[in-house]
Amino acid sequence: MRIQESFAKQGDLPRSEHSAYEGLLTGLGDIIGGLGSIPGVFCCPNPYKTVQQGEVGLISRFGKWYRSVDPGLWRVNVITEKMKMVDIKIQVDDIPRQSIMTKDNVMVIIDSVLYWHVTDPYTTAFLVSNVRTALIERTQTTLRQILGQRVLQECIENRETIAHEVQNIIEVPAEQWGVRVESMLIKDLQFSPELQETLSAAAKQKRIGESKVIAAQAEVNAAKLMREASDILNTPAAMQIRYLETLTSMASKAGSKVSKR
Repeated sequence: MRIQESFAKQGDLPRSEHSAYEGLLTGLGDIIGGLGSIPGVFCCPNPYKTVQQGEVGLISRFGKWYRSVDPGLWRVNVITEKMKMVDIKIQVDDIPRQSIMTKDNVMVIIDSVLYWHVTDPYTTAFLVSNVRTALIERTQTTLRQILGQRVLQECIENRETIAHEVQNIIEVPAEQWGVRVESMLIKDLQFSPELQETLSAAAKQKRIGESKVIAAQAEVNAAKLMREASDILNTPAAMQIRYLETLTSMASKAGSKVSKR
């Protein structure tokens, strides 16, 4: 069983010039939180927050982060502190379908999927406004760039190679955003019905041509074998063997006469 990695971390809170006011609010929050922790007292907020498995809690005091906590029950000051949850589980995002022009001017429609997870909750939560949107947009742009450098045949035959190339490119900015890209897959590659008919016809003609080549090669080989057999049978030794076989066959039949010329 794989245990969730610990992201617990304690930061420093430098002394503020408003320390007296902050201390007053902190004390007031502790009092209100103490009342809210009593069962049945609903007029005061409960200071205890639960961090679920697969999440990390980021606690900020007066808008400044100072602590990261792992799954469990944690107490926060109801006035001066806020807790933000960050999901660190593997995320699966479908990349929106997009039309891309290949190098040989063929329009293809591509469907892909991205697997990723958060590795730095602080960076993801406080330094990137929307990491999911950033990853999707980056993946779409990279796909358009890479497919635009290849002809249609390469796109069809090397889908896995293209997906790995896209993943290698987006891993660099993803790491700066506090996430890790596990894999990127191309689910489907489509083109217009007219192009599909053209490709099917071309494949059919190619198979017909290959079958004709195979048949012609077989005829050539058969002709060579017949020529070799004819050359062998026309030698004096072969004629003598055939004559002896004829004598043996006729001698085995009762009443047969043999005349030698």
